[in-house]
Amino acid sequence: MTQPSHERPTVKACHVCEGMRFYYLFSAAEYRVVRCDDCGLVFLNPQPSDDELARICNAESSVARNAAAADSLRKISLYHGSVRGRLLQIGCGDGEFLESAEGAGWDVTGIEFSQSQCERAQRRLKSGKVHHRELHRIGLVPEQFDLCVVSDVLEHVRSPLESLGDLHRVLKPGGTLVVATQSVQSPACFSRERAAEFNARNLVYFDEQTLQTALFKSGFREIIVESGLMAFARRAEVRPQPILSVVVPAFNEVNTFRSLMAALLRKEIPGVHIEVIIVESNSKDGTREAALEFKAHPRVKLILEDRPRGKGHAVRAGFGVATGDYVLIQDADLEYDLEDYDGLIEPLAAGRAAFVLGSRHGGRNVMKMRQFAGEHGLSIYLNFGHWFFTTLVNVLFFQRLRDPFTMFKVFRRDCLFGLEFDCDRFDFDFELLIKLIRKGYCPIELPVNYRSRSFKEGKKVRMFRDPLTWLRALVRLRFAEIDPMKVAERIHRTPGGS
Repeated sequence: MTQPSHERPTVKACHVCEGMRFYYLFSAAEYRVVRCDDCGLVFLNPQPSDDELARICNAESSVARNAAAADSLRKISLYHGSVRGRLLQIGCGDGEFLESAEGAGWDVTGIEFSQSQCERAQRRLKSGKVHHRELHRIGLVPEQFDLCVVSDVLEHVRSPLESLGDLHRVLKPGGTLVVATQSVQSPACFSRERAAEFNARNLVYFDEQTLQTALFKSGFREIIVESGLMAFARRAEVRPQPILSVVVPAFNEVNTFRSLMAALLRKEIPGVHIEVIIVESNSKDGTREAALEFKAHPRVKLILEDRPRGKGHAVRAGFGVATGDYVLIQDADLEYDLEDYDGLIEPLAAGRAAFVLGSRHGGRNVMKMRQFAGEHGLSIYLNFGHWFFTTLVNVLFFQRLRDPFTMFKVFRRDCLFGLEFDCDRFDFDFELLIKLIRKGYCPIELPVNYRSRSFKEGKKVRMFRDPLTWLRALVRLRFAEIDPMKVAERIHRTPGGS
C-alpha cells in the first residue's frame, strides 16, 4: 500500500551497515537526529515526508556548491587521468562546473532538480544537455558515462546505497565517481548544544568512515576520501561473493607450515571465498619444499623469493598479488587461532568497520601475551616493550589501542589504495598500522586467542636491533607525508596501472 505523501517514513535499519541500534542525539527543526551505534552514521529518523522532500528538492541550490565543484575539476583530472569522455553531473546547479568541464573537452550531461537552476545551467552550455529530473528518478542508460560527479545530493536521498547502485550502473567499467557531500567529522561528539550545526534539509550526514563504507558496499574501489567531504572512486566488478586474501609469509617454519596450511585450506567462512597467498623467502630448513607441495592447489598463489628480505617485504609482495575484497595476514607459526577469522571478518562484511585488529589483550585474554616457561625475566622484558611502544603509538597518533602490533590486521584491500610501503622487517607492522590510520581509517579491536612461542621454538624478533628500527619508524611515520591522491595520479598515468 502506498504511503500517504504527508507521513514521515521511519528508518528501520541503518542506511550503510543495516544495523538497528540507534542512539538519539537531539532534535533539530522538529526532526529527530540519531546515530547508528554500529557504524556511526548520523541521519534523520523519521525522514521528511514526500511533500516535505519535494519542497527541499525544488529549493534553490547553493551557488557555493558549484564554485567548489568547479575548483575541483583539476583534482578530479589528477585522479581520473587525462583521457576525456562522457561526463554526468547530478545536482549541477546553475551549470558552472559543467561549463568548465565542457571547455576542458568533456561531453557533458547534467541533471538538476530545480527547474530554474536547470534552465540557467542549459544556457551556459554549447552542446551539453541538462535534464530536469526528480531526485529519485534518474533513469539513465547503463554504462554510458566515463565520469560521474554528484554534487550535494547523496545526503538528500532516502536510500544512499540504492542511489550509489544506480550510479554504479550508469558508469562504464572502470569509470570514475566523484561525490561531494557535507562533512560531519566525529559525529559522536555532537550533542543537543550543537544541534544548530545540522541542517534539516539533509537526511544523512556522512563522515569519512561511513562514506568510504557506502562506496565500498556499492561496488566502488580505489576509494580516496578527502576532508570536505570529497570522495573519489572507480567502478569495479560486482562479485557473487566476497574474497578474503590470506597472506602467509613463510621463512624457516618447516615444523608448523604444513599444519598451518592443512588447517587453512580446510577453513571455511560462510559466504566468503578464501584465497591463500604464500610468500616463501628461500628457507634452508625445508619450508620451501613444503610450500612447493601447494603450488598446484586452486586456492593457493605461491611467490618464491630469491632470498630472505624480512617479513615486511614478504607481506608487501603478497599484497601485490592479492585480489580479495578483504586482506588478512597469517604467520606460519601457529601462535594465532584460525577460528577467529569469522569474528574478524564479520564487521568488514557488515559495513561496521574497514580495519580490524585482533587484540591479544581483551575479553578473557587480559595480559595473555608473552609467557615463557622458565624465562620469567624475558617475559617481563617483552611485555614491557609491548606496553612502551603501544603507549608511543597512542600518544603520537591520538589512538586508544591495546594491541596495535597484533599479526591479525584485517582490512578491506581497498584501504591500501594510495599508500606506498617500504619497511622490510617487523617495522612493517608499525608502517601498515600508522599509514592506514593516517589515511583516515579507525581500527576496531576484537579479542582473539593467542599462544606465544618462545625463541627456542623459532621466534624471530631481535631483542635489541628491532626495537631501534621501531623507534626510527615511529619518528619517520609521524612526520612523513601521506598523500593518496599523488599516488593515485601516478598510478593512473602509468599505462596498465591499477
